[in-house]
Amino acid sequence: MKSSTIGEVADRFGLATHVLRHWESMGLLNPRRDAGGQRRYDRADLERVAMVLMGKEAGLGLRHLRELLSTPNPMDRADLLRDHITVLERRIAQAQAAKDLVEHALSCPAPFDECPHARAQIAKRIPA
Repeated sequence: MKSSTIGEVADRFGLATHVLRHWESMGLLNPRRDAGGQRRYDRADLERVAMVLMGKEAGLGLRHLRELLSTPNPMDRADLLRDHITVLERRIAQAQAAKDLVEHALSCPAPFDECPHARAQIAKRIPA
């Protein structure tokens, strides 16, 4: 496989070149350099970009991704993954509560500010 330039990789993944440079500065990527100093990305680099994107889609930050990807076996950092599951579960609960509120608003015959359920939710939000 022929190696790719930073512009080609950015286009292929729909990213800006500065994103790839930032990931490199964070230690997530390490493309080789040609004789002229230009970055050259091979298949392993493309796989690494895909893994970073997958991690970001899972909600992991770049620092955590660097920790996970800096070890031969990501399960060496199972503690980090378990902690992230807790974060995801909290986000899921918040999203479910938001969905429930919107569904209730759609089904309640009363205006939102008069709905007993909405009033209870509003009261919970007001600090003591």
